[in-house]
Amino acid sequence: MELATAIGLIGAVAYLAGYALIQMRVLTIDDGRYAALNVLGGLALIYSLLWNFNLGSFLTQVAWLIFTVVGYVHSRHRRRKAGAANQ
Repeated sequence: MELATAIGLIGAVAYLAGYALIQMRVLTIDDGRYAALNVLGGLALIYSLLWNFNLGSFLTQVAWLIFTVVGYVHSRHRRRKAGAANQ
């Protein structure tokens, strides 16, 4: 198996694990571990796509990665703001 394919599979497992953990209520959408699994999944699949390019998949992965980072930053900012208001 090629390295790019193996890394792509790791990315797919990371995405699916994050989704499964959300569905089983083990993680919440605001959990940093969920964001980390999404970032890992996105980066791994983007790496894989650089070797076996597919424009539609590439754009989807880049968008997913951007949404994850923006959502995580927004969540952290909201929690920090709520924590400061409670003090």
